[in-house]
Amino acid sequence: MSLATADAVVERLRTAVESTGATGLGRFAGLFPLGDRFLAASTDSVGSKLMLHRRAGTLRWGGMDLAAHCIDDVLCSGAEPLFLLDYVAAAHIELEQVAELVEGAAEVCRAAGCTLIGGETAELPGIYRDDELDFAGTCVGIVAREDVIDGSRCVPGDVVVGFPSSGLHTNGFSLVRTLGDIAPEFLAPHRLYLDDVHALRAQADVKALAHVTGGGILGNLTRVLPDGVHARIDWDAWERPPVFAWIADRGVPEEEARRVFNLGIGMCAVVREPPPGALVIGALE
Repeated sequence: MSLATADAVVERLRTAVESTGATGLGRFAGLFPLGDRFLAASTDSVGSKLMLHRRAGTLRWGGMDLAAHCIDDVLCSGAEPLFLLDYVAAAHIELEQVAELVEGAAEVCRAAGCTLIGGETAELPGIYRDDELDFAGTCVGIVAREDVIDGSRCVPGDVVVGFPSSGLHTNGFSLVRTLGDIAPEFLAPHRLYLDDVHALRAQADVKALAHVTGGGILGNLTRVLPDGVHARIDWDAWERPPVFAWIADRGVPEEEARRVFNLGIGMCAVVREPPPGALVIGALE
């Protein structure tokens, strides 16, 4: 769906969700209290990128996309991933395709210490187009109350640290597919940021984490910043992967690209003092 539609849906759903006792709708992961800890959960899919993976023969990368995307969302709350569930649906299930997706997801889960405990496969002719398929998943993690990262402590003067992306990750492909044939290397899997986040938290007080998905860098940072606090980004602070030059050459204006794509930064962290070697891409004001 479009970003405008997504924003409208969130507002429409807020009342229903909060009527169940939930709070914090719109964060990267929902939190469920469990004594002195929280379970953190996030659900997502590979989206229309899966169509390109199927055609390019890179469905294993699609599985990696799903697991990394869901786990990265959970990381934004300060949680450690526990397990992943997946869901594959198609008009007609092809076992080899399902195996490639699940094997890719399992590869990322092993790297993250996250158990792939099961899922569901559904054959739904008449709902999905012939030859196409969908792949979605839910990651659940756990975090102690005192370790929750929610952005509430962010203040002007804090610094935004960026972690490079592997390219487009799993967002923006509805637009990209209208621009022409895309090279297989531009389908590189979504990057897992577990080790990067661990390393930064060992060196700095991380006040907020933003997974850069649909909405771009600023859109996703806004989700975790307090009211009245804004991020100012230095858009020349890093080198963009080649796919973004390919997109610009096909007429996508810079303003739209900043709103839709990660532009080479897949995860942002807000800290007071960046550690040596950190990639500083902006500041709060």
